[in-house]
Amino acid sequence: MTLLVVRMGGEVPENNMIQKKIQTYIADTCRALGIETSVILLEQPSDMSHGDYSTNIAMVHAKIRGVNPKALAEQIVEEMNKNLPAYITQVQVAGPGFTNFTLSSEYFKELIDRIGEEKEMFGKSTIHTGKKILVEHSSPNLFKPFHIGHMMNNAIGESLAQLMRFSGADVETMSFPSDISLGVAKAIFILLEKYPDGNLKNPSIEILGNAYVEGVKRYDEDESIHARVKEIADNLYAGKPSLELEFFTTCKKFNIEYFEYVVARLGSHFDSYIYESEAGVCGKELVTKNTPAIFTESDGAIVYIPEESKKHLNTAVFINSQGNPTYEAKDLGLLDLKFERVSPDLSLFVTDSQQVPHFQIVLDAAEKINQTWVQKSVHVPHGRMTFKGQKMSSRLGGVPLVTDILDTVAEEARARSTHGDVEEILDSVSIGAIKFAILRAKPGQHINFDPETSLSFEGDSGPYLQYTHARIQSIIAKAQLLNIDPVYQFHQTLSDVERTLLHFPEIVERAIAEYAPQHIVTYLLELARTFNAFYAGNQIIDASDIQTSSHRLALAQTTAIVLKNGLTLLGIKAPERM
Repeated sequence: MTLLVVRMGGEVPENNMIQKKIQTYIADTCRALGIETSVILLEQPSDMSHGDYSTNIAMVHAKIRGVNPKALAEQIVEEMNKNLPAYITQVQVAGPGFTNFTLSSEYFKELIDRIGEEKEMFGKSTIHTGKKILVEHSSPNLFKPFHIGHMMNNAIGESLAQLMRFSGADVETMSFPSDISLGVAKAIFILLEKYPDGNLKNPSIEILGNAYVEGVKRYDEDESIHARVKEIADNLYAGKPSLELEFFTTCKKFNIEYFEYVVARLGSHFDSYIYESEAGVCGKELVTKNTPAIFTESDGAIVYIPEESKKHLNTAVFINSQGNPTYEAKDLGLLDLKFERVSPDLSLFVTDSQQVPHFQIVLDAAEKINQTWVQKSVHVPHGRMTFKGQKMSSRLGGVPLVTDILDTVAEEARARSTHGDVEEILDSVSIGAIKFAILRAKPGQHINFDPETSLSFEGDSGPYLQYTHARIQSIIAKAQLLNIDPVYQFHQTLSDVERTLLHFPEIVERAIAEYAPQHIVTYLLELARTFNAFYAGNQIIDASDIQTSSHRLALAQTTAIVLKNGLTLLGIKAPERM
């Protein structure tokens, strides 16, 4: 597993100074042998018994020099051993020419002590210190319930926001709700029929969702209502005082309150909103202003025609023949408004992976208007979720709603609980299970959620990580009753726990740099497995051996700190008990 690539002379955060020291040591040694290198790759050996770090520097330069890589590695190791730093206890050649480094017990004592001192700050990076980062995600459609696609978007967006904060950035979160559209006008048409007296005082998401579905169906089946629906849409866009505008205003307020309730349950919030209606006005102005320089009039519409060399991009309509902005124009306007209002150094936006071709066209056109928008924007796509098992699928129906999913998974968790956990813990377990399943996937990868495995306390799951944290809290509580304090002693035999804790800051930086929470998931699973194996083979608290208990307690406590830090970066709670 590759952990870090740093060009010599580059800035390295304080948490990763041990890597910088090793890289400097390698560079100095190579220079003494007449080898100049600007890039030194460090990896974690797959087998921890082979050391804490490994480099392929000998293999890279053996190929350049046309010599045997193992022989060159042996020459490098021999030179290194002439002046071995205090933080390294062993350097050796492995395999066909890798150079492996084993850190000293004294260094691991410093590490464990530092984790205990820094607590929730351990692993914090400085990559984006002083930068303003905007994370846009979880953009709802008015009149539609918050469904599983929104939760996937929310889980990834919230984790990215947490990672960016942990990188030292000033982070603002934003949502881009779809408010005014022809679909919304169809729903308003149905509501006007059902409430002709205007008495729509207490809407519910069921009322609005049903109106949307019924409106779409009626519009498709009855051409005679088309003119009225379009009139409603025009009135809403124009803000014309009318009963439909009153209904829309009432429903919009309710929708946003409903949306904020759901995302708060998921553990996130939004600092600001830009509505699709705003972006549409701005986008239309941008397109009109840049026609014919960038956009082209065609049969009453305005289109964007990509350069002939960009065969993967298709011509797209930005303003249709009715003079209305399309989604392309709205996203163009959103870019303009984002940078005008927030002025971020970096703008991340999360969408379904099926929208990748759409954004390729939007960004290609946007680059010709303002290169900064594109240079500072990163699109993070996600896949879709299906549900394994007939029971779960039938209970949730066609497009499952987030609240239904959480309630269903919480019921499964309650059935597995041996002592009837309180609702807050059940909710955190169900949310943790689903978020874990989402965040372990690579960007764009589809997910098949299986409650049987996703709720397991003994497998690759969110609850497994939460349970490991809760187990350690019970160990700490037992130690407190016996007045045993955590004190790490470097004369004790090193375990795989320390060697795993070592790499947390590197994993964090990789997740930040690649906008990839899955690296945190993989690491936390490894840490939990390593600690649980240690727990199974060693008695942590033994009243008859206070010194050993104190040492093992320090390991347990630092593991809990890192587990909680990692879970926080995933937007998952770390319960004190389960």
